Amino acid sequence: MKPHESSDSRRQFLKKSLMVPVTFGAAPGLAFAQAAAPAEEAAAAPAGGLPPVPTRKLGRSGVQVSMINLGGAMGAHSPQYLNLAWSMGIRYFDTADCYMGGRSEQHIAEWLEKYPERRKDVFIVTKAHPHEGPKQLLTQIDERLKACGTDYIDLFFIHWINPEEYGQASLEWPRSQELKEVAEQLKKSGKIKLFGFSAHHKEKAQYMEAAAAGGFIDAIMVAYSPFLPPSDELSRALDACHKAGIGLISMKEMRALGELPKRVPAFDKLGMTSHQVLLHACWSDERIASVCSAMENAQQMKENTEAARSYQKPLDIATRERLRDLALASRPSMCPNCDGRCERAAGKALALNDIARYVTYYERDGNIEARQWYQALAAELRDARGADLAAAHHACLCHLDFASILRKAEEYFA
Repeated sequence: MKPHESSDSRRQFLKKSLMVPVTFGAAPGLAFAQAAAPAEEAAAAPAGGLPPVPTRKLGRSGVQVSMINLGGAMGAHSPQYLNLAWSMGIRYFDTADCYMGGRSEQHIAEWLEKYPERRKDVFIVTKAHPHEGPKQLLTQIDERLKACGTDYIDLFFIHWINPEEYGQASLEWPRSQELKEVAEQLKKSGKIKLFGFSAHHKEKAQYMEAAAAGGFIDAIMVAYSPFLPPSDELSRALDACHKAGIGLISMKEMRALGELPKRVPAFDKLGMTSHQVLLHACWSDERIASVCSAMENAQQMKENTEAARSYQKPLDIATRERLRDLALASRPSMCPNCDGRCERAAGKALALNDIARYVTYYERDGNIEARQWYQALAAELRDARGADLAAAHHACLCHLDFASILRKAEEYFA
């Protein structure tokens, strides 16, 4: 489906995806096209709906959350699509102030307006950007409540915490008295239940270590893959947060699979697709409470919820190693576990992590905004002259082909 296609063709999207197997990779233009499927087509789930998917405890909060949750930024997102997710048993919806230009939160409001009785049973997460500092969250929450059509948010995040956007001082926010008082005030007001941040910047381990030390962050949504070495800095940060009782939510985990086919003979024997095996690998990590997935169509939603229902015990080591080896050989274009080691190995300041993300978002999600994000980078952070890209490739945990990625970025965005 391309942006110029008629609304009639879009209306067939959910209906067809329920019947025809599709791959997990979205075609360019799909992810940010507006889905307009009518309610009767989006409600084509099992009659009466399925029971809730299995849950896990979200850290010390004790709140039980769906093991799989619905991401909020994809073309299929709509009130009808939320209803489809509900009928398939998902009780955790993720969104943010910036997703789909604000339409993602609006869809939640429209869905809640139609089904107000479901509010008590659904876990809603949204995010804001406090560029003026932590105290700005005290007013931003009112905007988010209005946008989502609810009088409380179950989990309120600072979106993509990073020093470039929020300043170097933000590295200390998760243990600062100022942010602690803001979180306490938000909870006391009844406007939020839990508080935390999302993190996929190269400094995410430092933010997480600060959160573990601060003792007031309830949950963190973090870019993650199950192939993380136990000795890695991020793995140690995950350990610290888990020990501190901070609930951990995985995101961007599918990015590690690159172009790995959905069907792999070794996993056929398990009765699972490669993507379902990846989900089981994530849940094999007891630190992960829930996996956020931008499910682009009903078939993906069906497979993901089936994976959650079928999970019984951690995958054996041999299967996880097989998945890791296949993933590394499948040409991933971004590294969920990036900690900046690639940029250090390159020998000069170069935004390799950001550029790889933008190319991935453009190629695989159809996100044309990636062009603007790339062009917003300082010119020197895009200039690879003098950089040792071979060393960066070998240093990267996913062994990204940075030379190819940078060429694509220049072709797509320059």
